[in-house]
Amino acid sequence: MLCVFLTALSVTGSIAQQKKQHPDKPNIIMLISDDTGWGDLGVYGGGAGRGMPTPNLDRLAKEGMQFWSFYGQPSCTPGRAAMLTGRIPNRSGMTTVAFQGQGGGLPAAEWTLASVLKTAGYKTYFSGKWHLGEADYAIPTAQGFDKMQNVVLYHLNAYTYAFPSWNPDMSPEMLAFFQKVTTGILEGEAGQKAREVSKVTEDNIAELDMNMTENVLKQLDDYAKGSSPFFMCVNFAKNHQPNLPSKQFAGKSPAKSKYADAVVEMDYNVGRVMDKIRSLGIGEKTFVIYTVDNGAWQDVHPDAGYTPFRGSKGTDREGGSRVPAIAWWPGQIQAGSDSHDIVGGLDLMATFASLAGAKLPTNDREGKPMVFDSYDMSNVLFKEGKPLRNKWFYFTESELSPGAVRVDRFKAVFNTRGDNGAQAGSDMPGQQLGWRGEERYVATVPAIYDLWQDPQERYDLFMNGFTEKTWTLPIFNTATRELIETYIKYPPRPLQGEQYSGEMEINRFRTIQEAKKLMEQKGIQLPK
Repeated sequence: MLCVFLTALSVTGSIAQQKKQHPDKPNIIMLISDDTGWGDLGVYGGGAGRGMPTPNLDRLAKEGMQFWSFYGQPSCTPGRAAMLTGRIPNRSGMTTVAFQGQGGGLPAAEWTLASVLKTAGYKTYFSGKWHLGEADYAIPTAQGFDKMQNVVLYHLNAYTYAFPSWNPDMSPEMLAFFQKVTTGILEGEAGQKAREVSKVTEDNIAELDMNMTENVLKQLDDYAKGSSPFFMCVNFAKNHQPNLPSKQFAGKSPAKSKYADAVVEMDYNVGRVMDKIRSLGIGEKTFVIYTVDNGAWQDVHPDAGYTPFRGSKGTDREGGSRVPAIAWWPGQIQAGSDSHDIVGGLDLMATFASLAGAKLPTNDREGKPMVFDSYDMSNVLFKEGKPLRNKWFYFTESELSPGAVRVDRFKAVFNTRGDNGAQAGSDMPGQQLGWRGEERYVATVPAIYDLWQDPQERYDLFMNGFTEKTWTLPIFNTATRELIETYIKYPPRPLQGEQYSGEMEINRFRTIQEAKKLMEQKGIQLPK
């Protein structure tokens, strides 16, 4: 009966109402900032009231649609992988933060927004932060992008590892290691070897976004001269710590903090891109979406964004994944509109494919069956029917089954990592209490929250005497079981990055060794 109920929700959402005709194959531009807090922008209650005015993003919202329940993932690499592939990160193996020197990255078999849009005749361009690996097969021009410029492969603070003035406690050998394995700023074209145009240095690190935006504006000029639709994925290095504002913005925000200066700079660069679109006269055939990869990183406050939600980056709480998002398309998306529907970065794949008239593949790029976790947001964008999605799964870097599940307004939380850190109104979290804290799971049943009445996840309703919600558990369990069943049909790829997998006790090690001996006796060879 519960399966019928959930299926009915999905089927009801998939019955499209009468839709008006929209322009075919619009240009698509993604603007992604890094670690920016849900409450940093003016339209989300931040902006001038917090000493960091965001007039350009505020204007974008007034001319387009602002999302209030839009989800990224809990950290950088998973968030970007989910947006680009339309698949939850553990399907692609992109669950952990990628560091320099690890190699590897986004598997060649994965479809990306760029490779799917190319099947519909789009020109494709990538700039800025990638953070999806450094192997030749994993960089943008090997993943469907015709051209890349100003590409940086890692999180911003990874570059400071190689700066002697930042880490004077490093030995010469340590410093030499990071200088050797840290790839600099890349550019290139599909089918050709990437070019390192310069290293990221103490002199140019603060200017990465300003320089990138200059090239984005030139690329827009070039694309506007042609007749082909184009897709641009523009990724700002701001606002990942350490926030180093451009010299043009250092000390210029009313708040006089580096983070606030960087927010103002990021907003300025968004404005430059939007002004160029308007001046070229291509707005009516261009769809723009702005969003963020993950929730605010509270562990490094005050060099971090603000979230009113419980938890922080790296947790299964709302603060870890709920991010700002704004969509813009003059004449198509109602100006000044809002959406409280459950949507997220995962849904960009199905949405872009729908706008472009492209069919989502059923096999990966190596011909093996695959599944997307992406839902077409068009009904939400154009207010033409009910949304296709009614649930969201939350994952930390090591979770295959979700650590939390949202269905409609209710949320079940199994993994309480980070609960003593970064709660609204709490003291500053210790390092072990934020997203780097231990995984901690409930004993038998989850905590249940009504996100409409309690978006901060403060009041567990599971066995509350006033309004207990024990009836929700079978619904959450059914949703999780349906997800797990897809792993059987479409097995997740191996992990593509390194992570701490837990302590190795001597007894556990000996047990593994004995098990390997027994299997070898039966002719079964296991990897080391």
